[in-house]
Amino acid sequence: MLEAVAAEIEAFTGLAGWDAAPSLFALVPTKALAADPSAAALLSGDGSPLDPDEIADSAITPVAQDELPEGSLDELLAQIGWPDEVIGCAVSQEIVMLPPSAEAELNNLAVDAAVSVATDHPDRREARLVVAVLRGGRSASILRLRAADGAGDDLLTGPDLAPNLVSALAATLTD
Repeated sequence: MLEAVAAEIEAFTGLAGWDAAPSLFALVPTKALAADPSAAALLSGDGSPLDPDEIADSAITPVAQDELPEGSLDELLAQIGWPDEVIGCAVSQEIVMLPPSAEAELNNLAVDAAVSVATDHPDRREARLVVAVLRGGRSASILRLRAADGAGDDLLTGPDLAPNLVSALAATLTD
């Protein structure tokens, strides 16, 4: 189920195209949203009420949050806490991936210089990363590698694609 939520978020953020700012999502039980008449109308798509009894107990709805302010994502996440009704959270961000051979070039550089080198590196790959985490510690990740040659994008999935981001998101869910 969490993998499907991560894929839904990736598809949603992908609608805006590439070069988008990071996006944050609260993960909320769909039954809880269906119990709220104004939220239920949004969930149904046509404004009709939803019957919470027809919704699976495990169903999760991602709720897009306000645009994140400028700044380092790890510093922004360190300032976030969620109410108990939120059972998880997710983030979508664009990243630059480099081959392992490029690591030596970056090791002794300051952060700003390393970012500049990575951005201009001839072997870089741009990607959209979505990581979703639940309060119990379960996580799912999806990575869409942007096609460099106009061919189709590559899609990778797995819980361990971004362990540091999983940890940072999990920390927002603790008291």
